[in-house]
Formats: sequence, structure tokens, C-alpha cells
Amino acid sequence: MTLSRNLILAYQSFGVVYGDLSTSPLYVYSSTFTGKLWKHRNEEAIFGAFSLIFWTLTLIPLLKYVFILLSADDNGEGGTFALYSLLCRHGKFSLLPNQQAADEELSAYKYGPSAQVASSSPLKRFLERHRKLRTALLVVVLFGACMVIGDGVLTPAISVLSSVSGLQDTEKKLTDAELLLLACVILVGLFALQHCGTHRVAFLFAPIVLIWLISIFSIGLYNTIRWNPKIVQAFSPHYIIKFFSQTGKDGWISLGGILLSITGTEAMFADLGHFTASSIRLAFAFVIYPCLVIQYMGQAAFLSKNVDSVAQSFYDSIPGPVFWPVFVVATLAAIVGSQAVITATFSIVKQCHALGCFPRVKVVHTSKHIYGQIYIPEINWILMILTLSITIGFRDTTLIGNAYGLACMTVMFITTFLMALVIIFVWQKSMVIAAVFLLLFWFIEGVYLSSALIKVPQGGWVPLVLSFIFVVIMFVWHYGIRKKYNFDLHNKVSLKWLLGLGPSLGIVRVPGIGLIYSELATGVPPIFSHFVTNLPAFHKVLVFVCVKSVPVPYVSAEERFLIGRVCPRPYRMYRCIVRYGYKDIQRDDGDFENLLIQSIAEFIQMEAVEPQFSSSENSSLDGRMAVISSRTVQSSLSLVVTEQDVFGVGNSIQSSKSLTLQSLRSVYDEESPQVRRRQVRFQLPPNPGMDPAVREELMDLIQAKEAGVAYIMGHSYVKARRSASFFKKLVIDIGYSFLRKNCRGPSVALNIPHISLIEVGMIYYV
Repeated sequence: MTLSRNLILAYQSFGVVYGDLSTSPLYVYSSTFTGKLWKHRNEEAIFGAFSLIFWTLTLIPLLKYVFILLSADDNGEGGTFALYSLLCRHGKFSLLPNQQAADEELSAYKYGPSAQVASSSPLKRFLERHRKLRTALLVVVLFGACMVIGDGVLTPAISVLSSVSGLQDTEKKLTDAELLLLACVILVGLFALQHCGTHRVAFLFAPIVLIWLISIFSIGLYNTIRWNPKIVQAFSPHYIIKFFSQTGKDGWISLGGILLSITGTEAMFADLGHFTASSIRLAFAFVIYPCLVIQYMGQAAFLSKNVDSVAQSFYDSIPGPVFWPVFVVATLAAIVGSQAVITATFSIVKQCHALGCFPRVKVVHTSKHIYGQIYIPEINWILMILTLSITIGFRDTTLIGNAYGLACMTVMFITTFLMALVIIFVWQKSMVIAAVFLLLFWFIEGVYLSSALIKVPQGGWVPLVLSFIFVVIMFVWHYGIRKKYNFDLHNKVSLKWLLGLGPSLGIVRVPGIGLIYSELATGVPPIFSHFVTNLPAFHKVLVFVCVKSVPVPYVSAEERFLIGRVCPRPYRMYRCIVRYGYKDIQRDDGDFENLLIQSIAEFIQMEAVEPQFSSSENSSLDGRMAVISSRTVQSSLSLVVTEQDVFGVGNSIQSSKSLTLQSLRSVYDEESPQVRRRQVRFQLPPNPGMDPAVREELMDLIQAKEAGVAYIMGHSYVKARRSASFFKKLVIDIGYSFLRKNCRGPSVALNIPHISLIEVGMIYYV
């Protein structure tokens, strides 16, 4: 990307990524010097507190995140699950056995050195061999992701309450109830803005944060020069040692306030998919970091001469003439601060969903220019309800701050652990380097985390309870998905049985194309035999469609379709695997059927030219799969495509020769509103050199398309076996069933037209 594009994204990142991090000066010193540290209010303690803040900002956001973690992006995507997907690609850590060798040939799959070198790692073999360790790794990842969701609940509450509390200090006419009502109104408005998309919200909020940063930089510089220029000596870590020697245990407990200076740091990594690593580095290194350091230094210089102003250190340090303008900007910036973690929550939930760890939700792509910017309505309103509950329930920024600090530090602790594994398995560095990284940052973060855990009874329990609830939801969903997939895998229809029935399959083959949706990437799903047993008729052309998520951020359109043949040519049975990355958005563009037909036609011709794709040599197995590029399809002369605008609503009985269906069609059209749509027709070009068998198969494909396309899906009911344990019955019969009934249906998630859908009821005993 060009420098100008990165600069534009860096500007946008102020409003989305850094709103929370940049508003920390409002409450860090006041939170630090509460409790028993109040009696240590003196110049040396304030110098020590600033030294702690400076080195915390330098070591964690700057060194760990900007210089190290942003280099571990998964093809532009960041966050806890991006690290997990990298690990799954470089080791058999995934619990869902739907990986194929063809997935490793994706261009986005390759990352760093070849995987063969890493295969000799004894630690990797140890993890792959023990399923319980892989399950534990997934639970740790889910817990980290849930803590980010917890941040999305707590950040708006503490940001808005902080700004409203400032209003109470300046205007005594408002009661606590009126302030709480105002905070709730602001919160509802903030979440209502989310549907506009990150792109628009960023341009709306970025100027506010930029003005705020300029303000705090100027005030910090002014206070440093006016009150105590000697504060620059506190850059030395010597003052940290003096701080702890003077304050002892009280200083350790006060670290819960110091860590609030880096809350919002995780958003830099989690929101990476919305921007670029270069833009986030530019914004932090050249703007955010200097402004925050100067502001904290200015506050410390002011407090060293005005120790009684600790409770309102920020507002008291503002020069009188500019107090009201800065107060207004501070209030707006505090509201904007919640935007960072809300956006990060959307990214995390999308990744969880794509990797089979979250129920199906609606994902809206909000920007034509930046691919990763999304909005999830269901999550947005759940966050709003939870945030309002926290705000109304606590009404105290100190208690919410205790919860907030614990959530942020837990996420950082887990991210450090996953990053150490990435250094070993993905970057293929020595275990010594990974151990140094892990021990260094775990020591720093462990000290802060231990201080935050002390405050679990004083509000710190909130993120733990929220994370527990979300972890249970995610793990139950993943467990149910895994059991259902294993049932399909072990109850596949025998291809020998199909071959024994002959090309007619022993049933009536009616005109048209049947798209049979299944989660299986190989074999014939049990839904097929279940359908044929109850209704002995099927379409002349059958395509087994598997829409699969692969552990890469995106799959290019040229590599999306994987086409193969299930049985020998006379059977007219094909397989299509549609691959999406966890960053991809499945759009309803209406071209899926046409692309599928063209891809199958291209495969038929490719198979005739390249015999290795034929299954005739070993007819008892699936034929080999081939990647059909959309560019190849568009440039190919295998089919002539004509388009015309028609008026109507249906497409499954468009050209049926049945008089009954035609009469039904006319009645349906009369009762339904006429809409204009594009109709695509395929024709076979004259080619005397074409193999007659290939021509016949292509003609069958075209005629089947003209007769109509039907989508066949399983309407599954998953139940635990009678012999299953009580825990399994609880998870499957109650937990998983509840989630399946209350999330979006698979047909809606896959954009399947309702008029062409056939659902087959089936019970899975797992």
C-alpha cells in the first residue's frame, strides 16, 4: 500500500483504535493513589508512579504490540483467533477434522518457512498427540476471546460514566438519577451508530480524538515547564525501585491503577483487519505514544507541587482559560473511547464464528474499500443490554475500573502465551527465544494481573462471569458441531452401494440440478440416503456442495471452488467445495449457480484433457478434486453465456414442460409483485473436435440448469444417545439444541433462495 493510503488509515485509526487508550489520563493517577497509597502522596511517590507508567507504555504497547505482535498478523488479520489459526495451519491443533491436503495449496495458507522443517519439533508432536492439550489450547483461546467481548461491555460503561461524572463536578444541579439517565441515553446512541460502519464512524470520531491528543500534549508540555521540569529525571527506572521500597505492599496493590494506562492496547492488534500494520505503527509511534508520555509527565509535574489535587488531577492541571474547551473535548473523547473495543468485539466474534466456535450470526460488510470492516447487529444489541446493566448496576467508575483492568490484563497474558507458540511453530525460531519472550512479558504482566486479581470482590468478578458465560456458549457450540460432523463422517453412504445401483441409482432421475448441502468434504452424506429412502426420486444432475471455512483470513475468488466427480461419468454426480476464510463475507450476489455450472463445465473439459482427474482407474473412491479459477471460467469457450432481463420472482420452474407446473407458475406470478432480474442462459459452442461423451455430458448439464435448480439441506435434530453420560446429554440436548433454535438458520446464512429450498428432517444420535 502507498504511504498516502497508510496515512489516511492511520488518521482513521485515531477514532477506532486509540479512543480508549488516549483517554486513560482522565483517571490513571486518581485510580492509582486511592486506598492505602493515599498516605504516600509525596514527590518521590509521584515520580515513581510516572516512571512506572512510562516504562509500562514503552514495554507493553510499544515493544510487545507495535514491534512484535503486529508482525505476527495472519495476512493482515489480528486478534487472538488470528494467532490460533496460524497455529492450526502449522500443526494439527484443530479439533474439527475437515482439513484437506488441497487447503494447504491455497496461496494465503503459506506463511513463513516450509512446514516440513517444523515437523521435527518434539513439542509440536507432543501437542498433536494429546487431544486434551489441544482442547485446553482451544479453551484458552476462547477465554481470551471472551475477555475481549467483556472489554466491549465494560469500556462503554466506564468511558461514558467518567465523562458524566465530570459533568457532576462542574454542575451541581443534576442528581445522580439524572446523570445515570443521561449516561444510558448516550450509550444507546453510541450503539445505534454502529450500523453506519467503521469507515463512517472513524471519520466522524477521528477529528475528536486528534483534537484531544493535541490538547493533552499541549497541557502536558505546559505543566512540565511551569511546575517541575525535574520530572524528566523520572524516565530512569531507578525511581520505580524507590517507589516500591517506599510504598511496599501498598504500591503493589496500586498497580491496578497503573495498568489502566494501557487499557485499550489490545485493540491495536484485534482491529488490525480494519486497517494495516503500517498505519497502526505510524499512528502509535509518532502521535499516540509521545502525546501520552508528555501528558502523564505534565500531570506528574503538577501533582509533585500540588499533592492534594490527586483526586481530580487531570481537570485541576488544566489552565483556567482553556478549562471548558478541554472539558468538552475530554467528554467527547471519553465517549469515543468505547468505539475501539466494540469494533474489536465484532472482529473477534466473526473469527470465532468462521472457525466453528460461535453460533451463526448476521455479518454485514460496511465498506467497499476496506475488506475487514464489519457490523454484527445481534452482538451489537447484546453488548448494549449488558453495558446498560453494568452501568445501572454499579454506578461507580472505581468498581467498573477494577473489572476493566482485570479483563484487559487477562487478554494480554493469553496473547503473550499464544505469541510464544507462534514464535516456535510459525516463525520457527528456537525455544530459547520464545522462552525469553514469554518469561519477560509474563513477569511484567503477571505482576499487574496479580494486583488486579486482588480486586475480584470489588467488581473484578464481572469479566470473569461474562467470560465464563461466553466460553460455555462457544465451547457447547463447537462441541455440538464436532459431534455432528463426526456422525456424518462415520455414517457416509457407501460408494460401492451407489455403484452397485447403476447410473440411475435405482430411482427416478427427474430433470434439473439438485444441490445437496453437507458439511462433509469427502464422501456422500447420510442425508442423501435418508431422502432417497423416503422419496425415491432425484435430479438428473447431483452436486454435493460443502461450504467450508479454512484457517486463513481470506480465499481469493480464483481459489474458492474445488470441483470433483463423485462417481463415474454416467452417474452425473459432482462435488463442489466452496472455501471461505474467517475474514471472508459470504455475499448474496446471485451468481453462485452460474459460477457453479461454469466451473463444473470447465472441470468436465479439463478431465477429458487431463486423465489424472478421472476416477475410472479407481471407481470405488471419489475422483480427484481440481481448483477451478473464475478467470479460467470467464476466458474459457466451453459455454456461451447470454443474459437477458426477465420479470418474475421464481426460477425453479422457469421452463418446465409440465402444464400443471406452468399453471401454478402463472397463478404465483399474478399474486406476487413483479421484479426485474437477470437471467443467464448457457449454450454449447460448435466444436467438431469435442469428444462426443464430453458434449453429451455438457448438454445434460445445460438442460438440467434450464429445468431448474433445487437446494436440498438437512433439517437436523441433534440428540445424545441414551447410553451417553449426563454431562453429554446436558450439553447436546439442552445447550446445543437451544443455541441451534435461536441462531440464524443455515439456509439464511448461506443465502439460499427460499423458493428453491427442500429441507430433509433427520435426527443425529451422537
